Amino acid sequence: MERIKFSLAIKIFIVCFLSSLAVKAQSGNKTLFNQDSLKLISSQFKFTEGASVDKKGNVFFTDQPNNTIWKYSVDNKLTLFTDKASRANGTYFDKKGNLLACADENFQILSFDKNANPTLIYQNPKESNLNGPNDLWIDKKGGIYFTDPYYQRNYWARKAPEIVGEKVYYLPKRDKQVTVVDDSLQRPNGIVGTADGKTLYVADAKGSKTYQYDIQPDGSLKNRVLLINQGSDGMTLDEQGNIYLTGNGVTVFNKAGKQIAYINVSITRTSNICFAGKKKNILFITAGNSIYTLPMQVKGVE
Repeated sequence: MERIKFSLAIKIFIVCFLSSLAVKAQSGNKTLFNQDSLKLISSQFKFTEGASVDKKGNVFFTDQPNNTIWKYSVDNKLTLFTDKASRANGTYFDKKGNLLACADENFQILSFDKNANPTLIYQNPKESNLNGPNDLWIDKKGGIYFTDPYYQRNYWARKAPEIVGEKVYYLPKRDKQVTVVDDSLQRPNGIVGTADGKTLYVADAKGSKTYQYDIQPDGSLKNRVLLINQGSDGMTLDEQGNIYLTGNGVTVFNKAGKQIAYINVSITRTSNICFAGKKKNILFITAGNSIYTLPMQVKGVE
């Protein structure tokens, strides 16, 4: 009888312990955000993408089918930045405040100044155009990492790739030649690096994987590790090193690749994400024809 009581007590203890862990896991979201605070800002677009934040906390994002780039300011105002965006997709700000964009209308990397005047940063030679630059990240030296998957566009005359493979490239600052840093992914898409410039993350959208790399002094990548068994479109990082992946809502993983939270954006598929606002503590989400915001308990590092 005593053994039965002891065994029962052990079982009760284990159940209570596991239950407490479950509660902590469920309440883990609350340390990052409150799901009920997710706010729809606007659904006036066609397909939103390419969210990035400037030094003041303003967000710029693309509406690729409409060939536009929009600004969502820290005081919650929407304004058109340009209606001549060269079909810009992913974007990122450089240290000078220029908005760099993967512009796949003519398979280019462009830089837009504060007045939306474009400057060509990179384009492959004719007859061997890039597939369609998709997303980019700028390192501390000003070098540009970008992904080049092939997604057939209805505004292209061509119907097939002009080059072999879908690759990840690196363009050193003031250089005119790109270097292939990974040519083994099925369809590289989202890309982001850590604030210290030591680590790069790249999502393989077709392979449904997200990889981690060590960035070398010359910009090359080493020690690739499969971090997460999930791909992503756009992605971002917070100050704790957590990784935010888009696609089916927003899934948050810690530095070890363990899922720690999930943001339900049930209306449509998410495409891109960044931290915005004066304190960089507002998560800005692009999804289909809409944009959303979510106050966070952590700050972004981009």
